Amino acid sequence: MITEKIFGKKNPVIGVVHLLPLPTSARWGGNLKAVMERAEQEATALAAGGVDGIIIENFFDAPFTKDNVDPATISSMTLIVDRIMNLVMLPIGLNVLRNDAKAGLAIASCVGASFIRVNVYTGVMATDQGLIEGKAHKIQKYRRELDADVAIFADVLVKHARPLGTPNLTTAVKDTIERGLADAVILSGWATGLPPNREDLELAQSAANGTPVFIGSGATPENIADLMAFADGVIVSSSLKRHGKIDETIDPTRVSQFMEAMQTPVIVNDKNKNETKIKV
Repeated sequence: MITEKIFGKKNPVIGVVHLLPLPTSARWGGNLKAVMERAEQEATALAAGGVDGIIIENFFDAPFTKDNVDPATISSMTLIVDRIMNLVMLPIGLNVLRNDAKAGLAIASCVGASFIRVNVYTGVMATDQGLIEGKAHKIQKYRRELDADVAIFADVLVKHARPLGTPNLTTAVKDTIERGLADAVILSGWATGLPPNREDLELAQSAANGTPVFIGSGATPENIADLMAFADGVIVSSSLKRHGKIDETIDPTRVSQFMEAMQTPVIVNDKNKNETKIKV
């Protein structure tokens, strides 16, 4: 399984570093050094708290362009990701928001990052950036051209978006994996900080047929044991920040508390086999 290859374990916790506004974004503050320093502090806090990997996002660049980001964004993210990779000994990934997977692959291949997150990989989603079309073919082609050993973690029915047509989670998961060739899929709630429901996770894991399913938002120490009953990993940010507020910095104590909650055994009822088992 790709999780064991990248993280050395079956159920990894990936902490998120939300970058302060980067050059050319609406709220850019004019000081890249300050952006780098905060990113380094957050990465160090996540590592100290015991996460299994880190993903770096240009989260505070909103409002986002829907696909091709500015070259300054790519340049600054490359610098920051490279510095963090030299600071912490953890697998590193990145998400170039809103949906510039090509830039993500380029950065990852240059600095040696392990994976990227793609918000709209297959299908068409209506978002606050307009209609975003999945470009699985182009992404796979570009990865091959780069000869990059970079995994693709793809959102299914991503947050802050609505699919065109009637949404069918099972079909979306199967298309993302079987036709898009994603290495893992991500399931989120409707918006940042909101979790997917357990029933959707169960459906997604069944449809994924062994491909890892990640929780992409809304995980907390209180709900993680229940959510992980039907997931293979989690990407977490908001609940790890001071006071649980998205604008705050990472709190190492909250990271440690989350990692402790991840160790709680989970009772899973397998309806197909009519049996109960414990998942740790």
